[in-house]
Amino acid sequence: MDKIIVTAAGIFTIGWVIWFFLFSKKKEYRAAVSSGVQEVIIKVKGGYTPDLIVAKAGKPLRLLFTREEEASCTEMVVFGAFNKSAKLPPYKEVAVDLLPEKPGEYDFSCQMGMIRGKLIVEE
Repeated sequence: MDKIIVTAAGIFTIGWVIWFFLFSKKKEYRAAVSSGVQEVIIKVKGGYTPDLIVAKAGKPLRLLFTREEEASCTEMVVFGAFNKSAKLPPYKEVAVDLLPEKPGEYDFSCQMGMIRGKLIVEE
């Protein structure tokens, strides 16, 4: 009987992990507009929160990063499609200004590509 319970618990756990990492929908965050500029505040601590950002095409976008850790992996954020990057000193707010002109999905990450986020630009 113990083997059945342990096996069932293992199968359930494996199923939950697969669902969580592959099939669960991430919560998206829509950029707020203030004085004609879209703004999003992003906390950096073991990842980006939020890590899925939705913005409008053709309007300036300001991403305000605050790195709440000293781990070296998160000391830089890179926006490859925009040819832009920024150093993120610990416990300080850093603004990254972008002008997303075309709709699409754009990835951003740490310099090693291990910590990731996505910017979705809509019309």
